[in-house]
Amino acid sequence: MATSEATAGTPRRGGRGARERILRAAVELFARDGIHVTGIAKLTDVAQVSTRTFYQHFPSKEALVSAYLQRVESDPEGPVHGETVLERSGLSARERLLALFADSPPAKVVRGCPLHNAAVEAAGTMPEAAALVERHKREFTERLVKTAAEAGAHEPETLGRRLAVLFEGANALSTSLNDTLPYQDARELARTLIDQATERVPL
Repeated sequence: MATSEATAGTPRRGGRGARERILRAAVELFARDGIHVTGIAKLTDVAQVSTRTFYQHFPSKEALVSAYLQRVESDPEGPVHGETVLERSGLSARERLLALFADSPPAKVVRGCPLHNAAVEAAGTMPEAAALVERHKREFTERLVKTAAEAGAHEPETLGRRLAVLFEGANALSTSLNDTLPYQDARELARTLIDQATERVPL
């Protein structure tokens, strides 16, 4: 007779849902403790899987990091979901650009952008993860440029790139200071940039 993978009172070490548990553990631990600090042993312990099961689903830690970034990027309630305000219906293009800064939620501990944090930690050691982050940031900037054009900016590419710098800078400084005040300052600066870029030029 086959034996069960887990006895009463003993956590499961594999079975169905193991991959999802590993991903959930990564989302929790990478955001809280960082990628490099979080080892395989800690991940398998929190996910309640064996090391063998871990490597059955993810051949390397970098593979897990890439899957983690894809999960964070696609999560509608995740830390980068605020960027979707650029597609929100019912708002003008100008309102969407400003809402990008207004919708950065206050938090007791400011974590910053997990994609940016991952790129910093990777520092050339995780090319697949770095490429994913670069692709996301370029697409985000392109969305800003497109929205700036809709808002009537005379030079939408310039405005879009500047707003991307402003948004990323607010994220980074808020993380360093553990304070959401930079978001408020960024919103006022964004308003000034948008007004200057869309003001009507006399004929």
